[in-house]
Amino acid sequence: MTDRTPPDRTPAGPTPAGRAPAAPAPATDPTPAPAPDPTPAPPAPAHAPRAEGRGARLSRFLSRDTTGGLLLLAATVLALVLANSPAGSFYSAVRDVSFGPEALHLDLSMGSWAADGLLAIFFFVVGLELKQEFVAGSLRDPRVAVLPIAAAVGGVALPALLFTLINLGAGPDALQGWAIPAATDIAFAVAVIAVVGKRLPPALRTFLLTLAVVDDLIAITIIAVFYTAGIAFVPLLLALLPLAAFAVLVRRGVRAWWLLIPLGVLAWALVHASGVHATIAGVLLGLLVPAVATARAGVTHVGPDGHEVRHPLTHHFAERWSPVSSGVAVPVFAFFSAGVTVGGFDGLVESLSDSVAIGIVVALVLGKSIGITGASLLVTRLPGIRLDPSLRWGDVLGLSFVAGIGFTVSLLVGELAYGAGSEQDDVVKVGVLVGSLLSALVGGAILAVRGRARGRLDA
Repeated sequence: MTDRTPPDRTPAGPTPAGRAPAAPAPATDPTPAPAPDPTPAPPAPAHAPRAEGRGARLSRFLSRDTTGGLLLLAATVLALVLANSPAGSFYSAVRDVSFGPEALHLDLSMGSWAADGLLAIFFFVVGLELKQEFVAGSLRDPRVAVLPIAAAVGGVALPALLFTLINLGAGPDALQGWAIPAATDIAFAVAVIAVVGKRLPPALRTFLLTLAVVDDLIAITIIAVFYTAGIAFVPLLLALLPLAAFAVLVRRGVRAWWLLIPLGVLAWALVHASGVHATIAGVLLGLLVPAVATARAGVTHVGPDGHEVRHPLTHHFAERWSPVSSGVAVPVFAFFSAGVTVGGFDGLVESLSDSVAIGIVVALVLGKSIGITGASLLVTRLPGIRLDPSLRWGDVLGLSFVAGIGFTVSLLVGELAYGAGSEQDDVVKVGVLVGSLLSALVGGAILAVRGRARGRLDA
């Protein structure tokens, strides 16, 4: 960086410290001596920070943990109110209206567009998080990552096992939903931590995020492997072309939306036409983005102090698309997916008496908490593996219940397992909503007590 300090114009010959300069000899020239130069101004920063505009403030607001959770909750409540009000038929008609080019297999209902299209944005952000964590984040160091990874595996395996055991006698159709309680909803879970865990150590949020990222990776794999009925290999192979072009461009540092978005949409459409769930395209696109800043692939940001910071493209795209995901894509999906006609108290009781709903509730509330806490306890018995010093097992227990909030991906898997709009799909929605609510209440209460206890110790 070039030094912008003006050159020193002090006359040669230093003045001894602590002594005033000698008085000048009487001047014979009547011209007055020039005034001394003012004190040089401090060097200006390389770049002056820009004032934050409305768009940036809105983006930052939508990126907050609590904002995403509140929007998701509001969309869910609104869907439930509309579905169980006189406007229920209008809500169903809007959700079921179809549009799109039929020749491209895209003549989809509004609900399907939300689940297959908008939710691909959510999975794109998940792919970015996965890439960042595996390349430069907490999952890079196996010794640090093994504990939340093991917890995530336990939090997937035990709920699936409990659901299967409860539905063994209900027939093979009921068993199709074994993966419904497997995933943790990042937006809801992190929002609960943000609300009740303000006095808890930051390591708790890091543990939850790492667990949820691995959880999503497992859920994505389950969707791709077990919920793909048939694969059309020609469009799937053709999808490699826009994916490859997208990868080349982002590795060269290209960020032009008019190039990248059409490639992403084309890859999504081809994956959808192949029979593989289209949200997988979002994950693949996210994984292709470079997670290490280079001279070519990276973004330079100017901090408040005027200094430049180089960020990888995963950080840049996550910053751009996370507000769209949490502020639009996920709430709209929740609005069209959570609207189930309960039928009053009797209808709620009837739905919860179904073995599928019972399996989901038990798996989310008990399966997640026991699976995560138990797997964490087992792994810490291994040499060199231990819980973060700032955490206690009570914190992990509260977190394990919060991880039982399985909303977005659980509803998606339910639609894939039983069919959107089917009678069994309504039972799934009731089970997911009740199980997630109970998990949030129990986990939030435990973490609130833990936070108050830490507050008294710090006082």
